[in-house]
Amino acid sequence: MSDMTADDLLCRAQRVTPLLADRLVAWQRQEGRHHLPWQKVRDPYRVWLSEIMLQPTQVTTVLGYFDRFLKRFPDVQALAAAPLDEVLALWAGLGYYSRARNLHRCAQAVVSEHGGVFPASAQALQTLPGIGPSTAAAIASFCFDERVSIMDGNVKRVLSRALGWGQDLSIRAHEKALWAAADALVPSRAQDMPAYTQGLMDLGATVCTPRKPSCLMCPWSDLCVAREVGQPEAYPVKTRKLKRGVRENWWMWWQWQDQVWLQPMPDKGVWAGLWTLPLLDSEADAAAWVDAMPIDALSVERQPRLKHVLTHLDWWLTPWHCVVQSEVQRQALTQRLLAENEQGTWVPLAELKQKALPAPLSKLLLGLVRRGTDGIRPR
Repeated sequence: MSDMTADDLLCRAQRVTPLLADRLVAWQRQEGRHHLPWQKVRDPYRVWLSEIMLQPTQVTTVLGYFDRFLKRFPDVQALAAAPLDEVLALWAGLGYYSRARNLHRCAQAVVSEHGGVFPASAQALQTLPGIGPSTAAAIASFCFDERVSIMDGNVKRVLSRALGWGQDLSIRAHEKALWAAADALVPSRAQDMPAYTQGLMDLGATVCTPRKPSCLMCPWSDLCVAREVGQPEAYPVKTRKLKRGVRENWWMWWQWQDQVWLQPMPDKGVWAGLWTLPLLDSEADAAAWVDAMPIDALSVERQPRLKHVLTHLDWWLTPWHCVVQSEVQRQALTQRLLAENEQGTWVPLAELKQKALPAPLSKLLLGLVRRGTDGIRPR
């Protein structure tokens, strides 16, 4: 199918319209998922929140975060009025923290520019921070019955297989052609859009899976080109692979009595805006900090090396747990830390949950706090 053109693809989509849409709508209403909390109301705030959280996170992980967010921020006005630190703290552990920052910016834009009401079209929604074309289409179709197609990873797979689109989706023109075909497939009746859009998501999540798709359970099985040629797993084609990197840092875990020193990360980067232990680039740098302290003023224990796996990076972190023994040395250390970074503070262990911590640091510190403060003192 690699010689298929964008015009061929669009013609194929038009030939199976409206059959594909009608079948998918009927299938979703009978066999699709209906238990997800953001499905129960046609509220743009809840749909938007779920869509942002689900990129690219599994539903089972999102459910707990979604519930906690709604309890703390029941509407877009509450989210817009909250401090960013509080939003990041509630997001901690969900990853991809730029989503949380954009979530906060978007809420503020909805309140300040749209009177607290989400725009009703995909085109207008895309003008808001952090809302791309597919997210905008999801909100518009779910909440306002707009006849536009989403195009996330699941949808690319489902439609590539159904239509036999074997062109490389890492090339923008090929993805754009698939999206044009997807728009041609949407139901003719606007009121069917929520079931159709959810059906695309459900089909990709539960039936048309990346490996070993359950073709016999698919409402499109007799129309699917990929199944007809016996190669459903060959679609979609995407040759450009993400290159993974490796990074290594040393964490200086300074502790004074029941407090630890935390400092905010810069506004750009993987952990932008989060609070963390001071990060150093080498073991020699860590040793230099320790050597600058009087030996009787410090107790040092090197902790096991941790591996933090990100989409594009394996990040190795080695904590050095350094407990300061005297108030004089604490003051001297504080001055030195502030001279180095300009920002930072001693945070009581009991208040760690109020800070937005990266997932590995939250696991390191909060796990030990739950076992009691004695658990974070040197052996």
